[in-house]
Amino acid sequence: MRDLRRLRSLIVPSRLQATLPDWIEAVRALIGEYGSASASLAADFYDGQREAAGVRGQFTVPIPDPPPDEQVDNSMRWATKDLWPRDPEASATTEAQRAPVATRLDAAESKAEQAAQRLVAEQGRATMREAVQQDRYALAYARAAALGACSFCKLMASRGSVYKTAGTAGRDANARFTGDASVVKFHNDCHCAIIPVFRGQRYELSPQAAEWDRIYQEYAAGHPGDQLRLFRRALAEHDQHPLPEAH
Repeated sequence: MRDLRRLRSLIVPSRLQATLPDWIEAVRALIGEYGSASASLAADFYDGQREAAGVRGQFTVPIPDPPPDEQVDNSMRWATKDLWPRDPEASATTEAQRAPVATRLDAAESKAEQAAQRLVAEQGRATMREAVQQDRYALAYARAAALGACSFCKLMASRGSVYKTAGTAGRDANARFTGDASVVKFHNDCHCAIIPVFRGQRYELSPQAAEWDRIYQEYAAGHPGDQLRLFRRALAEHDQHPLPEAH
């Protein structure tokens, strides 16, 4: 985030057409640099977890390719879309687009930071997912969420070590679970982690995740299509850790 903020000076609002591509290119390089570090740290963590589980035999953690340039570019264009000048009288102009340029720059920077954090963290998560898929001694993985995580992340963390295939993770219940990364979804500015589980291990929920599961079972389970809304409402009433305002 520190290095990303230093790049803000590359954006000149009066010369967006000329300066925004240079900023995106610099952000892309930054995401590549820190994404590689994220993948390397994930590989080290996986090796450590594997050793701690007493798994024998050699295994080389695969390092996935970085996100394609197009994905990074699209994320940064999304973050900066309100910077472009609009006709204030146009009916399609939003309140955000009518704000002063300094306000729009701050909003764009915040969105860019959240998207960049996801892209960097995703390279580490992709490393963990791929390792679990290829390691014959890996059973699955679980999701660890922070105490102040959103309702979606808390729900995913409460499910335990079900994540290895899209079917066990929820594709059978939700058709929107598509693509390799859909086995466990992450949003911008998400700080959830992946925990691998190996043969001979039994994954146990943390006390907090067990409480989230209890809340879900009592207040939201058995209501197809409405579980997340009911779970969010129940968390607001019964979870001692407040939900973030928005994601």
